[in-house]
Amino acid sequence: MGHLRDNGFEVKTEDVPDMAPIKVKFGILPRHQGCHTAVVDGYVIEGHVPATEIARLLEERPDVKGLTVPGMPRGSPGMEGPVSDSYDVLTFDDSGGDEVYASY
Repeated sequence: MGHLRDNGFEVKTEDVPDMAPIKVKFGILPRHQGCHTAVVDGYVIEGHVPATEIARLLEERPDVKGLTVPGMPRGSPGMEGPVSDSYDVLTFDDSGGDEVYASY
């Protein structure tokens, strides 16, 4: 959450014991799941999505459900360390489709 705050986002957190109902509520398929789920101006943000891509999403306003970084790739925001993996930020929609939005 620090990454988002550091990039100008106001963050309100809520710890829940079981994320499964949250994932279902927002229609996040297993292949799109990360560890965190957020809602920003009507878009679902799933996993360790870089703040720059969230800002881009809010500026471009594509017709998608949201953005996801599935899993917990090393080097993504909040997962920094000595080793980084390449990863994609995906858009996803209500039909379960996805497209690469950005690559890191």
